[in-house]
Amino acid sequence: MRTLNRLAVFALAVAGLCGARSAWSYDQLVEKKTFTLPALTTVGGKTIKQVKVGYETYGTLNAEGSNAIFIPHYFSGTSHAAGKYAATDPAPGYWDALIGPGKPLDTDKYFIVSADNLVNLNVKDPHVVTTGPASINPDTGKPYGMTFPIVTFRDSVNVHKALVDALGVKHLQAVIGASGGSMLTMEWAASYPELVERAIPVIPGGVAFNPYAVEVASVWASAVTSDPKWNHGDYYGKEEPLQGVAEAMKMVSLSSRHYGWADRTFGRKPAQAGHEPIDSWDNLYAIEATFNAGAAAAAKRTDANSLLYTIKANQLFSVYQAADLQQGLQRIKARVLFIPADSDLLLFPDYSRQAMALLRAQGKQAEIFELHGDGGHLDGITQIMQAGPAIRAFLSK
Repeated sequence: MRTLNRLAVFALAVAGLCGARSAWSYDQLVEKKTFTLPALTTVGGKTIKQVKVGYETYGTLNAEGSNAIFIPHYFSGTSHAAGKYAATDPAPGYWDALIGPGKPLDTDKYFIVSADNLVNLNVKDPHVVTTGPASINPDTGKPYGMTFPIVTFRDSVNVHKALVDALGVKHLQAVIGASGGSMLTMEWAASYPELVERAIPVIPGGVAFNPYAVEVASVWASAVTSDPKWNHGDYYGKEEPLQGVAEAMKMVSLSSRHYGWADRTFGRKPAQAGHEPIDSWDNLYAIEATFNAGAAAAAKRTDANSLLYTIKANQLFSVYQAADLQQGLQRIKARVLFIPADSDLLLFPDYSRQAMALLRAQGKQAEIFELHGDGGHLDGITQIMQAGPAIRAFLSK
């Protein structure tokens, strides 16, 4: 398998790119814009000055400001949910199949907003705008590093709420997001119950990050913090902890897949024909070589500290940061459609079933649609159109 092909497979595993299409669905070029909030007081009581997030929109807001849908992105994702920034871009946004004229998220009907999260780990991407540990602290003129306040998903939601207010949005027909975006979706529903009519968490983490998932994420983080070049987060302007980040991204990628996908994609083939793993430690299986090469490339695009902060935000997730989860759930008024993937080995489908039961026990309206396949967690990106009719029907209720 050539390096280019290995990188493409890894990109699919980490970023959830939907692969080649005959044409892109959203037929207008997308403009990345920047929203600035003068100051944010975090859930933890800290103040962050000059908070910036990037965003893009699809469709047109109606005069009443009532036809909006918000899309928060997944763990390693960005605001780029649909379309292309330039006609020459090799691929469109990750949910391009879902967004556009006549699609389930119909841009002839809805005004769709998608924004970067705080501490986005893709801060090196020129199309990503985010405030986090790699940002310059206006009080010191130097990168924050690990002095940046710990932020939660609720903090990102509060910034995004200020964004939609600035855009003139008065009502959200729905919030829909995948993986980490599913948690932001539930946070939206609890934080702003009067604004959010429907919540559609895809490949969801339920209503709180499960202790098992907390430890899985901790293992990812340890790959970064055990790299001596991480230096407790003080590496800006120095050599970066690329090896640690690469190992972390490899773990993230593997956690996001299923053994059926691995067998179908790679089998037990060696990376190079005639170079059997039994003959030398240097001879790898195809899946090993693919993940090694892809992880090394991903590490160069990823800020180590931002990765750690993103992991922490996931671990801290509990609806409305309520000490009593039931109190957080009581705040939700939105109808909820959970969309898990049956082969998900990261955020198990049981999380959705348990969350649905908790909501129904409180008299809330919650239902479920399950994606089928062997792609694992990333079926929530690559197989989302299985849920297209269910999403369309849910939006019409």
